[in-house]
Amino acid sequence: MMLRFSIIILTTLYSITSRSQSYTSYLNGNPLDITTTPTGGVCLMGGATEDDNAMKWFLEQADGGDVLILRTTGSDGYNDYFYTQLDVALNSVETIVCHGSDASEDPYVLDKIEKAEAIWFAGGDQWTYIDYWRNTEVTNKINAAIETKNIAIGGTSAGMAILSEFYFSAMNGTTTSETALSNPYNETITVDATPFIHNEYLNNTITDTHFDNPDRKGRLSTFLARVKNDYNIDALGIACDEYTAVCIDSTGLARVFGDYPNYEDNAYFVQVNCEIENNNPEQCEAGMPLIYYQGGKALKIYRIKGDTNGSGTFDLNNRSMVQGGEWLNWSIDEGVLIEENGSAPNCGFVTNADLEETRFKVFPNPVSQKIQIIGEMNFNLVTTANIIDVTGNMVFSRVMDEDNWKVGIDIESLPQGIYFLSLKTQTGTIVSKQKIVKL
Repeated sequence: MMLRFSIIILTTLYSITSRSQSYTSYLNGNPLDITTTPTGGVCLMGGATEDDNAMKWFLEQADGGDVLILRTTGSDGYNDYFYTQLDVALNSVETIVCHGSDASEDPYVLDKIEKAEAIWFAGGDQWTYIDYWRNTEVTNKINAAIETKNIAIGGTSAGMAILSEFYFSAMNGTTTSETALSNPYNETITVDATPFIHNEYLNNTITDTHFDNPDRKGRLSTFLARVKNDYNIDALGIACDEYTAVCIDSTGLARVFGDYPNYEDNAYFVQVNCEIENNNPEQCEAGMPLIYYQGGKALKIYRIKGDTNGSGTFDLNNRSMVQGGEWLNWSIDEGVLIEENGSAPNCGFVTNADLEETRFKVFPNPVSQKIQIIGEMNFNLVTTANIIDVTGNMVFSRVMDEDNWKVGIDIESLPQGIYFLSLKTQTGTIVSKQKIVKL
């Protein structure tokens, strides 16, 4: 494999230092805010030098607005790179370095989050980010901007690790595949589900970075086993080699960017094998080596080599719709990871033909009592209507017969909030991207 490195010479166009000791700010571009229409999405970067094509994709989601970099160490290393070197027109790029948890309540920091069209989280120590920001106004403002303003978010290394619904917090330091596989409840295996950064594209996911250096396949497999064992959820693992990025657009389609075939730049989409009924770890307990074997097919992996065009894709809404990669099987036997060639899981996912008939929405919206499902789809396919809250939990389920289609679905008992409609069909499940607002 070829070695590579890059040197970026950075020149700050305009910089300011905060009046407070809790943070330092560096600004390139226009200090006056403008309002644009960001197009949302997520960019996950593996942890080394950023991939230029993925970063261009990320910046373009801001629609020429203001890009904010949040970090807890370092300085203005992203400013010139984002503002001048990628040929994407932006109003401003600002880095805020938080020196402690006090910055999480600072009016200047909160105002800049509110005004951003895209937020990037730098690398560092993910536990520092969690310790400084979780359950603070910083997190509240970020989540509100994602939800109401549709900003793009992204991050590298630790900044990628904190973006999934489940996350390795590193509260007790980092860990290795060897440690994780030999004892999935070692004190360093801190798999956390406490609400933090929330983005609907990454519901029921857990991420990992630096996947090629060192090899982290075993620890991600352990994270998934822990999520299954502790929460009974079949999470999806998304992992990137160091120079690889996964960019997820507003439809849930993930594209993989890298420099293949010049380099082996891989992204991994790791899922609990849905072909196996009650697919649980055979042994996942403290002090014992992990066993998650299930006939050598416990986990199904789709590996994509990232190229400059982001040609390889994985649809997070319908995991049978993939392109440009290969399927693998992973299993763990007495703490040893086994990798083999595999095939696509046959789990009754929605087909392309079905998807052509799935344009639907709910009415009225916002709603206080009862919704009707209307649109252009073959309702004969639908067997069950489920309603999912923003944390990914199913809060309502109704078998759909002719009478239910006519009278609608009564959701008066649900509390106020944001929900999504999931329709179970004879061939799979379809989730509406339209938010249901319950008054």
